[in-house]
Amino acid sequence: MHSSITAAYLARFRSVAAGSSAADSGDGLLPLTGAQRRFLIARRRDPQSRTDVVPLFFAYPRGTVDLPRLHRAALRLAASHPALHGSFATVRGTPVLRLGGPSVAVERAETGPDGTAEEALRRALLDWPADGPALRLLLAAAPDDEEELLAVALDHAACDEQSLGLVTAGLAVAYAEDGPAEPAADDGSAAYREAVELQLAAEDAAASAAAHAYWAARLGGLGGSGDAADAGPAARSTGMVTHRLPAATGAARGAVFPALLDAVGAAAHRLGEGDRALALGYPWGGRPPGAAPVVGCFLNTLVHPAPAGPAAGQADRTGLDELSAAWWDDLDHADTPFDDVVRAARSAGARWSGALDGLLTFEDLQRRPPLVLAGTAGRETHLAGRPLAAPLAVSASHGDDLLVRLAWDRDRYPDVAAEAAFEALLSTLRRHLGGPAA
Repeated sequence: MHSSITAAYLARFRSVAAGSSAADSGDGLLPLTGAQRRFLIARRRDPQSRTDVVPLFFAYPRGTVDLPRLHRAALRLAASHPALHGSFATVRGTPVLRLGGPSVAVERAETGPDGTAEEALRRALLDWPADGPALRLLLAAAPDDEEELLAVALDHAACDEQSLGLVTAGLAVAYAEDGPAEPAADDGSAAYREAVELQLAAEDAAASAAAHAYWAARLGGLGGSGDAADAGPAARSTGMVTHRLPAATGAARGAVFPALLDAVGAAAHRLGEGDRALALGYPWGGRPPGAAPVVGCFLNTLVHPAPAGPAAGQADRTGLDELSAAWWDDLDHADTPFDDVVRAARSAGARWSGALDGLLTFEDLQRRPPLVLAGTAGRETHLAGRPLAAPLAVSASHGDDLLVRLAWDRDRYPDVAAEAAFEALLSTLRRHLGGPAA
């Protein structure tokens, strides 16, 4: 009989919760999703690793943001979301969320006389301690800047794409109302517990023998990776290039993600990684059906096996249709926990540790409201130089246009090679989605 990693975790959690002391009662402990457990286990294995942080950056006219008022808003938001008023911990070897006070920090990041706001925010995020608050709001501006930059940064264990929208919307409402930071009538723990338990039930059901066989067949051809990392962001020098393409419309809109998968394969192939099948990871998921809209991390990391050799990134229309069909099949098995997927691939002979050769993240900006403070919507911007959890990372934001960003590990790839890879990526996207070839 196939054993489930999720079922084993739930049995341990229930034992820990039942045996907790009065000072750390079972009512004060909540279980974690598979993604949350992976983040915590990675930190426990390497205490020197950096916390995986998800930041958004917004520019406001100088003087727009009142920090004390923003702090009150953050405390009010945190009071209703357990992921923001607790701490991720390990109790008797079992990862849990322990309820407690607000896990929030609101600060000004000092730039110094010759520094920039970008440098100050980058430095502050790099220095984020592993046991730091789940939500940090950092404001920075150089002395002569006409704009201030606000970083809204969350511990990835408390955040996924839907959470970003909940946080920006909640901050905007709380900032506008500007009430006292009093304890909420409902701390959200019952809704959060139900959402996590629904997620765990879905993960357990998706770790079936049939799912194991599916992923074994799908990923059994993966080879060993180089120094790709899966234990958290690497403290290495990174570069980033960006480009805006026209927004996809009509039938092309449904082809954006598979086109991106093919394009990331093309970029990796140009970087000389095409002599073996590559493991390209991408986050996917949302709240289970019937779950409340709670802040947390309910995603899973899916793996796309990018083909080796000249086929990488060279799909024609028929090839993209085949890639899309395979991707849809993968989504039918999207709840299978990543660790179960790795185990399935290795059982089929894959020489793969679970490390990812590349990452693809995609955000539909129509799902995230703007962060409006003092009647002003922040202008979203992006910072280069952030740590990466894989040697190559592509991010795409689809709104009024399609903003594509490629970041790379400079210790592994020279800038000129990465820029050529980005051109291959853009050329592939244009071929699939329309637009000029050059």
